[in-house]
Amino acid sequence: MKVIATYNIKGGVGKTATAVNLAWLAAREGAPTLVWDLDPQGAASYYFRIKPKIKGGGKRLVQGKRDLDDFIRGTDYELLDLLPADFSYRKMDLYLEHTKNPISQLRKLLKPFKSEYYYVFLDCPPSISLVSENIFEATDTVLVPTIPTTLSLRTYKQIQKFFRQHDLDAVKVLPFFSMVDRRKKMHRSIVDSPPDYMNNLLQAAIPYDSQVERMGTTRTPLAEFAPNSRTARCYEALWEDIKQRITDRD
Repeated sequence: MKVIATYNIKGGVGKTATAVNLAWLAAREGAPTLVWDLDPQGAASYYFRIKPKIKGGGKRLVQGKRDLDDFIRGTDYELLDLLPADFSYRKMDLYLEHTKNPISQLRKLLKPFKSEYYYVFLDCPPSISLVSENIFEATDTVLVPTIPTTLSLRTYKQIQKFFRQHDLDAVKVLPFFSMVDRRKKMHRSIVDSPPDYMNNLLQAAIPYDSQVERMGTTRTPLAEFAPNSRTARCYEALWEDIKQRITDRD
């Protein structure tokens, strides 16, 4: 089982669209895939037409007192399941603090799924917190969608610093450029000449595209309604790049 997080401290950078589209591609290839929507806003759940609600709230679930399997829902797509969000996840830090091993609780919760899923995608809330530390401990790969702007690069450096300070494996952090608008000089400059500290940069980049925004209207992955679009092909290239990186590490 490979656990892949879409993560950034910043919001609005394409985390959820990435998780939804890559998970769909993985399932299309025949890999049993789970998306866990960890963001209390519940956007991934919305895209998959599933109510962002955990009956009884998320506290007992996160603390391991309820079986995650009881709350997994099938999506409209074969081999693709969802563990929906819940608004109570906004208090997840507090829930985790009251567990025996607060930093490794998510990894413990995911362990039983090793025989059920080949890929687990974690759609993460925009924060740097105890939840983030759990995500970093639980994942094999941390995808960091990064808009090619000065402030977004600064945020990426903060993530790198956090990994160094907490002695985490930085090899698992894979940034890629997201929402790229080549009409903008700064975007072109950064994408064409990435900074040296983005040494793990994935080659595929996701353009800014109104088709991605349409996912909120159609409530389907991009390739379902625009399979021949440039951005759908970019997500496919990104997924191929990610799989190769995972294979190289193994």
